[in-house]
Amino acid sequence: MKPGKTILSQILDGLHPEEFRRCALRYSTCRQTPALSAYDHFAAMIFAQLTHRESLRDIEACLNARGNVLYHSGIRGNITRTNLAYANEHRPAQLFASVAELLMRRASKLYAGAKDVIDLDGELFAIDSTLIDLSLAIFPWARWQGTQAAVKLNVVLAVAPELPQFCTLVAGDVHDVNFLDDIVFSPGGYYTLDRGYVDYKRLYKIHRAGAWFVIRAKSNMGFYVVQSRTVDKACGLRCDQTIRMGSAKARRDYPEALRRIHYYDNETQKHLVFLTNNLVLPALIIAAIYKRRWEIELFFRWIKQHLRLHGFYSNNRNGVAVQIWTAVCAHLLVAIAHRQLTLPGSLHRTLQIISISSLEKLTLHQLVAEYNTSIPLVGIPIQLEINGF
Repeated sequence: MKPGKTILSQILDGLHPEEFRRCALRYSTCRQTPALSAYDHFAAMIFAQLTHRESLRDIEACLNARGNVLYHSGIRGNITRTNLAYANEHRPAQLFASVAELLMRRASKLYAGAKDVIDLDGELFAIDSTLIDLSLAIFPWARWQGTQAAVKLNVVLAVAPELPQFCTLVAGDVHDVNFLDDIVFSPGGYYTLDRGYVDYKRLYKIHRAGAWFVIRAKSNMGFYVVQSRTVDKACGLRCDQTIRMGSAKARRDYPEALRRIHYYDNETQKHLVFLTNNLVLPALIIAAIYKRRWEIELFFRWIKQHLRLHGFYSNNRNGVAVQIWTAVCAHLLVAIAHRQLTLPGSLHRTLQIISISSLEKLTLHQLVAEYNTSIPLVGIPIQLEINGF
């Protein structure tokens, strides 16, 4: 570690500037901004995400107040509100999406050995989307339904390391199931989805890719039973069946047999019906796989609470996308640093500490070191002795 590097610079080390430059060469703005390069723009937005800055003026004030350390943070340009506003509006958000994709691949390799609580012979993924709410008065281009405005972040989450593997950002009115067309499914991987993704043609695409899926069935699903297996009802199972689709269209879309499992969850007191193309795993393991889908809900809650996905710096469509993609990048950069440097504690704790010390000249190990304050100091008298008392 070179002396004098700030915490922000050490976080940005997860992405080499040359890698960023190669991504930037794919996209060009309508006017070059030499006062604020693409990398300076990216670094400033990562700083804003990590430290929860409220506005562009806030970013300008905080960075310029520590102008003596900006060079050691990797920032060479002139950070002003107008430069940032122009860059957010005109620098293509696809650049930051490409950087996020690069960081997702790097994080995936670093966390490849992460083990899930369910011992499967393949990696477990959860697929879902979250709406990022906007104000219709300020963002009229993002009208979703009625008087609501939003954009939608679709995510494929690797469940064991709790890191995104693939993301897309779309309009709020785009149906969730369309996201399945963009995913390249890993052979041997397990994918768990909610019933909003039930589309038999797209589920058959997962099957033909050599991957497994576990999804909740819709209540009006038509089917006929090919085979029934005995189940232990004391474990919450109600039935375990091999089925085929009932309607001619559904059979055309999914011509193979499916497995239907009915499970009663004592914790939530709900009856859940699952569909899967895996005919071998025990029925309770299938139910456990679907239960792990909850991790993606926790991931969405986590990034919304700890990153800047509200109070946007720009009213422009491109500026909103830039802020969302840099939030994803900030999360991945901290995860990469946490893994590469084997930092103690959780990712959440590391991010909290970084948020108040991003421009300090310390090593990350020094910053996040866990000190035990419960041990009393030795050699210091508890009470001073005063003569005569």
